Amino acid sequence: MDLREALYTTRAMRRVTDEPVPDEVKARILDAAIRAPSGGNSQNWRMMVVDDPEVRGQLAPLYREAYSQLHETFYAGRREAAEKAGDEAAVRVMRSSDWLADNFETVPTWILFFSRNDPSGSSIYPAVWSAMLAARGEGVGTCLTTILGNFKSAEVFEVLGIPTDKGWRLKAAVSCGYPTGRWGLAQRKPAEDVSYSNRWGQPLSFDVNGPNWGGAAVDGIN
Repeated sequence: MDLREALYTTRAMRRVTDEPVPDEVKARILDAAIRAPSGGNSQNWRMMVVDDPEVRGQLAPLYREAYSQLHETFYAGRREAAEKAGDEAAVRVMRSSDWLADNFETVPTWILFFSRNDPSGSSIYPAVWSAMLAARGEGVGTCLTTILGNFKSAEVFEVLGIPTDKGWRLKAAVSCGYPTGRWGLAQRKPAEDVSYSNRWGQPLSFDVNGPNWGGAAVDGIN
């Protein structure tokens, strides 16, 4: 797959079938992930592939509890506000997020990403993104989530047998499966609206005129 196509079309694909992801595909995804840069080339990461239905079943209620907590705290009132405003794009995202929570255990593969000794907490994310790009190249849809680590870390560690005295932190859980929907170019605010040149608030000195990959129509999904 062309790199630009992967970059422009790797969006959140939450609704997936229960068709298993082959081991050789998972192997290529992980091999791509570890090629990512990390702070000081420390490579202080661990990835855990969760594809055992029993283990997924143990994590599923924890994810749903975390999802409920998210909407009771940080996302409180967002759904109601979006529905009142008629923001169909936001409502669609929320519905697909609902689906992922409701069907956690049917998603054939989850990859959990852990890091330690990282003051920024962000050095793991190039590896996460590389895994998602590699999955896109294999026709596997992914979605980056962080709520298990934010709300249910201790419980997840217990289920998965992760040592609690080694400094590991759960930074992401990425769903992996074959999408029920279509790939497409997601709608985004123009780069000119969110980018500055040299000083905060100063417009770019050049035009972006995106999207600069013409292989797909904008479909309004994230």
